[in-house]
Amino acid sequence: MIKRPSRRSLLAASALAALAATTAIPPSASAAPVVIRGTATPMVEIYATGFNNPRGLKFGPDGALYVAEGGPGGTHSTVGQCTQVPSPVGPYTGNSTGGRISRVSSTGVRTTVTDRFPSSETSAGEGNLVSGVADIAWIGGTMYALTAGSGCSHGVPNSTNGVFRISANGAPVLVADLSAFQKAHPVAHPNAGDFEPDGTWYNMVAVGTKLYAVEPNHGEIDSVDVRGNIRRVADISASQGHIVPTTMAYHNGALYVGNLGGFPIVPGTQKILMVTPTGSVSTVKTGLTMITGVAFDNLGRMYVLENTTTAGFPTPGEGDIVRIVGSTRQVIVSGLALPTAMTFGPDGALYVSNLGFGPPPSLPNGPGQVLRIRIND
Repeated sequence: MIKRPSRRSLLAASALAALAATTAIPPSASAAPVVIRGTATPMVEIYATGFNNPRGLKFGPDGALYVAEGGPGGTHSTVGQCTQVPSPVGPYTGNSTGGRISRVSSTGVRTTVTDRFPSSETSAGEGNLVSGVADIAWIGGTMYALTAGSGCSHGVPNSTNGVFRISANGAPVLVADLSAFQKAHPVAHPNAGDFEPDGTWYNMVAVGTKLYAVEPNHGEIDSVDVRGNIRRVADISASQGHIVPTTMAYHNGALYVGNLGGFPIVPGTQKILMVTPTGSVSTVKTGLTMITGVAFDNLGRMYVLENTTTAGFPTPGEGDIVRIVGSTRQVIVSGLALPTAMTFGPDGALYVSNLGFGPPPSLPNGPGQVLRIRIND
């Protein structure tokens, strides 16, 4: 029998953000209050600002950093038109535009690549928190985007969550309809209490000529090729239940998947799974909390981003990054404010989406940040 969490598990992106909606963001959070463990040398700086709900971030072939953003949300309702996300998370409202991808220059200047993706938000009771573009990745010189805030169940009719190719002029072109795939291929153990009909995809990585995407609410990893063929790699819910797998990194031929977990947060109860290309799922690291990022450095050391490490609900100033080598767990940075993703840059530094949810969005540019963290050892 699959053991369910004692309370419903809200999915990363907008739904986990909703849990922090009533948590005040202290003024110091905008200054990236971080504490470096084990060194007196400052290693953290604000690299770029002006993001609305920053999520996945990757470096492109041109060496610039690109950031996926949830956007500002929207007010259009589709109640009565299609199946809705259950209350209190739903019903969502949305807008057909506003989900954005930004480019950050080497000097930290943000410009818009495209803002033509839907942006949607949870119910007022859950804080009107936002999802839109979840992540980005490249195959060759072509950028692809993964969406989380699209679909009729998110208040945006005539749209779908999926993988999109970004044209030279910024226009998104649908490659793979992930909303339709999930509806046609349900997982073994969906959770009725917070079920998202269109999914709320969170993270995507490119491996060769394929893209791998993880969806936390249903609990699955799927692959997409450039022709739009979709294949279920692993139904994580089948063996793990509704554990909310949220983020992943590719390393040495396997995907390492970080788990968000249910709420209220119980520190130390989340884990890293290893998923092979054939779909085998096994646990490789335990004792972690509310994972929103996994990355490996050039020495093969694993880094884990924990959004909040304290009991209860997402809390600004309680995020950290830990490095894991064998059985050793070292806190590299603490005091992060609701971080949502991280990646290594070509300079060897870690780049982190900070203030990834919680503060109200504003137009055109919001309070979200990207931090650069230089690691000296």
